[in-house]
Amino acid sequence: MDVTLHYLPVLTAYVPTPVQKCISKQEDVEVFVQSKAFSRLMTFIDVLNTSVVSTPNSSPCHVSAQTQHVLRVLETVEEWMALFPPLENPQRFGNKAFRGWLSHVEQYGGALMSSALPSSLSAAVPELLAYFVTSFGNETRIDYGSGHELSFCAWLCGLTLLGVFKAEDHTALVLRVFVKYLEVVRKLQRTYSLEPAGSHGVWGLDDHQFLPYVWGSAQLIDHPRLKPKHCMAPDVVATLSDEYMYLRCLQYIQEVKTGPFHEHSPMLYDISAVVSWNKVNSGMAKMYVAEVLKKVPVVQHFCFGYLLPMDKQTTDDDVKGHPPTDNK
Repeated sequence: MDVTLHYLPVLTAYVPTPVQKCISKQEDVEVFVQSKAFSRLMTFIDVLNTSVVSTPNSSPCHVSAQTQHVLRVLETVEEWMALFPPLENPQRFGNKAFRGWLSHVEQYGGALMSSALPSSLSAAVPELLAYFVTSFGNETRIDYGSGHELSFCAWLCGLTLLGVFKAEDHTALVLRVFVKYLEVVRKLQRTYSLEPAGSHGVWGLDDHQFLPYVWGSAQLIDHPRLKPKHCMAPDVVATLSDEYMYLRCLQYIQEVKTGPFHEHSPMLYDISAVVSWNKVNSGMAKMYVAEVLKKVPVVQHFCFGYLLPMDKQTTDDDVKGHPPTDNK
């Protein structure tokens, strides 16, 4: 049964619910893909994908006061890094100063979030905080990967389900909020030498990210000159990385890895041979489901609650809400 929604609903009520992990084996994944959580996440990813088709980062878009508040939250947690400089003594797996920073986010993030959200949503802050804190990496393993990125997506999805963001905010959620988040987590990776979480090495798409390849390829659909094959040209990447998430990802890989690109990132190199961005985008979306949402090592750490429940999605669920308007 296809349980993908036409648009993300606005929940009419919120019931405080402790989050819990529900996935430990492949059979749990099969339950997950039929759940309300999966349906809502997939719908959210899809509507954001549509909102940035053929849209570079600098494109004018609606930036609401609430979007500005959320951007300030990200700026604040980034500023907190100055309170926890990396330890200078040699450390084999990641810099332990990261644990202090993430603990600080966990301790003070609730108050920070409360100051950025309507007071009517105060009961939802603990559930939202679980996704927000997990967005930046794992305190024990000092690592970061696509599962943590998924948690940030879940945080934005939860805020949208609560009515914080409207359809006209979708483009800014990608081009302003998500782009800012990417720069914050890249700074974390460099500052604290975060290990890749669950990386497949050269056989994976990227050590840390996945969604910017989905939404980033959407940005490039119908570009008049830039084709997938052009992304292997260093001058193209250098010139356009500020405008397109996909190219910024390639640039970041070149900044942190050495050697020929086709050797350390063969999958991305092969994808550059695809004939159109439409095909890259649809392929990336399918790969995201297969390599992130359906992989136990990734989603075993995902939390479920009232906003994203493990309950089975039915065609009668989540039909209330306001359909998206044209925000282009």
